[in-house]
Amino acid sequence: MALQIINAGPPPEEIAEQIRAAIAGALPDALIDVRPQGPGHFEITVTDAAFEGLNRVKQQQLVYGAITELMAGANPPVHAVDRLECLVP
Repeated sequence: MALQIINAGPPPEEIAEQIRAAIAGALPDALIDVRPQGPGHFEITVTDAAFEGLNRVKQQQLVYGAITELMAGANPPVHAVDRLECLVP
């Protein structure tokens, strides 16, 4: 009997682009790098002047706020952000 993965979702590269687009919508001047690490797992680096003067938690909240919809629901396309780096240019 073969194992069948039901509703595996879109490929990681497609989800990475959705993450990038969502962050770009919230932080339009940001440089964004999204790297798939495995099914539903990603590493994200965002560089934006909007982070200046904010502590690390506030910086990361800006990014997580942008991708909330991708992490919501019973079977979200983003299960975890394994690493989130927020940089000021």
